[in-house]
Amino acid sequence: MIVENLPIPFDRRVWQEACTLVEYGYDVSVVCPKGKNFNRQFEILEGVNIYRYYLPIQAQRGWQYPLEYSFAIVAWIYLAVRIYWKKPFQVIHAANPPDLIFIVAYIFKVFTGTKFIFDHHDLNPELYFEKFGRKDLFYRLLHFLERLSMNLADVVVSTNESYKEIAISRGKKDASQVIVVRSGVDLRKFRISNPRLDHKRGKKILVGYIGIIAKQDGVDLLIQAAEYIVKKMQRSDIAFTIIGDGPELENIIYLSKKLGMTEHVTFTGALFGDILMDILNACDICVACDRYCEMNDKSTMNKTMEYMALAKPVVQFDLKEGRYTAKDSSLYAKPDDYVDLAEKIIILADDAELRNKLGALGRKRMEDELQWDKVKSNLINAYNLIKI
Repeated sequence: MIVENLPIPFDRRVWQEACTLVEYGYDVSVVCPKGKNFNRQFEILEGVNIYRYYLPIQAQRGWQYPLEYSFAIVAWIYLAVRIYWKKPFQVIHAANPPDLIFIVAYIFKVFTGTKFIFDHHDLNPELYFEKFGRKDLFYRLLHFLERLSMNLADVVVSTNESYKEIAISRGKKDASQVIVVRSGVDLRKFRISNPRLDHKRGKKILVGYIGIIAKQDGVDLLIQAAEYIVKKMQRSDIAFTIIGDGPELENIIYLSKKLGMTEHVTFTGALFGDILMDILNACDICVACDRYCEMNDKSTMNKTMEYMALAKPVVQFDLKEGRYTAKDSSLYAKPDDYVDLAEKIIILADDAELRNKLGALGRKRMEDELQWDKVKSNLINAYNLIKI
């Protein structure tokens, strides 16, 4: 398995897939970048062999991406050859972004007959357009690389039905070669517990956010909603906690200070394990504030399912896959409208019965349909298709 954008085990989806494959008797090695708290070059965790590489540059601007990915490609090839030399593998499982891992797969397909599974996590052309606002040469190049990845793949694994449709229409894959494996939550790790009231900082209601903090994630809209709640709606009984890291974190912290929200909004950075569960369990309301764009409309957000797993009522902008995920366990604000987002938060803040009802509906949906134990069989079905 090769992943570039996050270290393992921090990438929850790839980590769950790797552990499931081990559970079903596969010998699994993961190649991934180093990252904060994950700096060992090699370690074995839960039976998964993890090989990490150093990236001297992590792109923030357009011209930096070719440099980052050039270093990554060299690392992928070097580590793949090293792993194969030690023990030949039969499958390369690529988790995008970027849509460049097919280069390694092509080399091994030609020389060793290795099978290729393309695990489609992100819509890179749509992500590029959202970041840079251009449908230029690089935008067309991203479409081309996506097609190459899908064309080479023996099986495409899609995170939802919207991505499956793209694999069939844009990637020209036969429907029988595309398997939907949703990013279900492991309910053994997302455990409901009694809230620690100190995390609420003396406030009646705690509103929480967890996730990457990038432009498309809309955390700036949540900060503006928080200001509207505190200053325009005169609600001093509500606190906000932002959990996560990302390229926009410093800008969001600056915005919070500029709007005079420092005493109302707490930024924790990335959290893991018990402290993460403690804070999420203390939240009364959780928010998915992803702004509307083609990518977000078609993408399933991990944070929404994590909120539901902990029986938290959700407020989110009304996006196609977000609505499919949460269904009746969420209130939906008009896309990108921070005032409507604020008003939906207040509806829940003032109605404990509604909070409990939505939380229970979300937890039941996770238990019945979306938890990892319910969806992981589809991953094994994808491997069975390639008949290794």
